Amino acid sequence: MDMANNNIDDIYRYISNELLAKNAAIDIISKLESAIISLETMPKRFTTRKTGNYARKGYRQLFVGNFIIVYRIEELKKEVFVVSVRYSKNNF
Repeated sequence: MDMANNNIDDIYRYISNELLAKNAAIDIISKLESAIISLETMPKRFTTRKTGNYARKGYRQLFVGNFIIVYRIEELKKEVFVVSVRYSKNNF
């Protein structure tokens, strides 16, 4: 989740510093983190990725507002790995 952590940090910095909306940044990050934590229960409930990066490779996607969380499930380890968190209007 290192890349995803960096993505989340970048999202926070951009909204807080560039858009000067610290409270909005805190709110968005909180929603993203809650969505990621929710993957502990029934991670297969979200669709597989069919377009863009990670398409047709077993990765799944979860939309949170204007953001997309891309993750994969390690069945044998019973773990979920978040690989990317991005603004969904990017050509991702």
